[in-house]
Amino acid sequence: MTASRRQILTGAATAAASALAAALPAQAQSGAPAALRARRLKPGDTIGLVSPANATFEREPLEIAIESLQALGFKVKPGAHLRSRYGQFGGTDAQRASDINDCFADDGVDGILAMTGGSGSNRIVDKLDYALIRRKPKFFGGFSDLTSLVNAIHLQTGLITFHCPVAGSEWNEFSVQQFRAVAMEGQAQLMQNPPSERGDNLVPREDRISTLRAGVARGPLIGGNLAVLCSLAGSPYFPDTRGAILFLEEINEYIYSVDRLLSTLRLSGALDQVAGVVLGKFTNCGPGNGGYGVLTLDEVFDDYFLPLKVPVYRGAMIGHIKKKFTVPVGQLAEMDASAGTIRLLSPAVN
Repeated sequence: MTASRRQILTGAATAAASALAAALPAQAQSGAPAALRARRLKPGDTIGLVSPANATFEREPLEIAIESLQALGFKVKPGAHLRSRYGQFGGTDAQRASDINDCFADDGVDGILAMTGGSGSNRIVDKLDYALIRRKPKFFGGFSDLTSLVNAIHLQTGLITFHCPVAGSEWNEFSVQQFRAVAMEGQAQLMQNPPSERGDNLVPREDRISTLRAGVARGPLIGGNLAVLCSLAGSPYFPDTRGAILFLEEINEYIYSVDRLLSTLRLSGALDQVAGVVLGKFTNCGPGNGGYGVLTLDEVFDDYFLPLKVPVYRGAMIGHIKKKFTVPVGQLAEMDASAGTIRLLSPAVN
């Protein structure tokens, strides 16, 4: 083979490889584990109920949570330390981690759901048996403080996890429909806010969508609670946001704190290569006692997200609200910032 022909063939092969790499999701390019899907949940399955974060201090919330899961058609197996307490946590770090590991190891448990959020999940993120989880993938879900665990498990194992109601959440009709469609029926769900009711008002005021930058984007869904996500920065458990649709929500943070948290994402490089951004509800995130001598949330979001020149919308049913989407972390999806929708490109469960 002549040198010139060899160069032509080598160049063609290199171009083909580059084109293939460009077509792959960021996780595949970065060498992260290939996506794993849990078996879909079905009535009669057993849910392992665990407390990876805060303790539950009264009996009644536990009773309501168990009855809610039973009303969904599940059997419930409480973790060995579900009712434990260490300070504000649902047991010691070792106890809380062992309950999760034991549920993944237990062939009689079909899926795992957190009882509540709060704080403490970061303390056990390095104590999970990720090799075990890869061998025995199961549904794992929760939101708020569980942001660290659903993202870490996906990053370390490839398992698609779920940013969804915790067992102690209000299981209203909207949240139940979303959960069933994604986790039980395996639908390629279109996540769209419920029709706004205007009541006595001239126009609807609740659950509105605001488009910051129009457009359509595709990528794996990554994200959750802003503060918890930022707390993982610099660790091996911080998610890979390259090519991702980043979704964020928050509660009880002053606007200056939201600004600081978003600066952490920007300075860490997490915003540099996102495909799009979906902002959920930022509940009770106001200016504080100083009033509007500070930036508004609108201004903060514009400052951080408009320069990215990717589709962005605000107001998705994600966060500390009664009606919630079930968002599969790691699942490929398409967002439409003008329509205010997220569409799963395939089922998130087998």
